Amino acid sequence: MALNDKGNPEQTGGGPGAESDVRMAAPLVIMTTCPDAESADRLSRGLVEGRLAACVNLLPEVGSVYRWQGAIEHSRETLLFIKTTRGRYAAVEAFIRAGHPYELPEVIAVPIERGSAAYISWLEHMVGDAQ
Repeated sequence: MALNDKGNPEQTGGGPGAESDVRMAAPLVIMTTCPDAESADRLSRGLVEGRLAACVNLLPEVGSVYRWQGAIEHSRETLLFIKTTRGRYAAVEAFIRAGHPYELPEVIAVPIERGSAAYISWLEHMVGDAQ
């Protein structure tokens, strides 16, 4: 997948809905939760502004149940889906840990195995991992 002079993906084959095997690109979705919209927005904006993430989806009012310090906790959180690449994982984790209000923030990465070739190309370009 090539990018044109404006940084937009150029479709080179397979039609507009072409799917890409993305093993070479190593894109990831990193998930974390925040206790409130303010901290979620602050982290999301910082990740995108710093080119650590191409996009962050915020899902408010996610119910969470977990054990913390010997007690079962129930809380409402905002779940962040952070789209980035394997090459940016360490920087994303460090950014989350440095700016997160939780003592032990959730940071979980899941590889994206398949996806739109144009979207994956855009993602890589936005975080500076374009090849």
